[in-house]
Amino acid sequence: MTGTASRYLYLTRHAEALPDQSGLTENGFRQAGLLGERLRGSPISSVHHGPLPGAARSAALIGERLGSGVPVTADDLAGDYPPYFPAESELPPDSAYYLSRFLDHFSPEERAWGPQLAAGALTRFAGPMAAGKAAHELLVTGNFLIGWLVSAALDAPRWRWLSQNHAHAALTVIRYTPGRPNSVLLLNDMRHLPEELRWTGFPAELHF
Repeated sequence: MTGTASRYLYLTRHAEALPDQSGLTENGFRQAGLLGERLRGSPISSVHHGPLPGAARSAALIGERLGSGVPVTADDLAGDYPPYFPAESELPPDSAYYLSRFLDHFSPEERAWGPQLAAGALTRFAGPMAAGKAAHELLVTGNFLIGWLVSAALDAPRWRWLSQNHAHAALTVIRYTPGRPNSVLLLNDMRHLPEELRWTGFPAELHF
């Protein structure tokens, strides 16, 4: 492992977006700003975001609070896409029907390029750094990719991305350290958000 270094991958789902995905709601602006304030002074040196306007605007608002020296860049690998399509036999019997019906909503195009992007995201964003000092990177993305990266970090079955719910502007942190197991240091943390900005868009039974 000589020459390798730890990577700290900060993950957040973009702030609440408008119904047409053209930008952020008022709640979304507040969520992104508050997450940026929480991360101000952190060692994050780069911000990557998916191509949708909500992710781009969220990343820009966070980046403003991180400081002008932190680059904010768009990356298709940071988008929100279905990362893996399990066979029904891979799924738990008691929920296989429900999960399979959910997967049926994706188009043939999404089924083709989603897993390709997901494999690229693991190569690009997961694992220790090949050389140099520890890296701290922020990914502003969607629910699916966060679930995929968390599942991979925990060596969970690949279908497990389907079972996770990540809130808008919540914070998850994964540490990849040479010679050690991957570690999820923080998961779906919303302590920077007031109660009315937590779990936006989720049904009441999922508000905690």
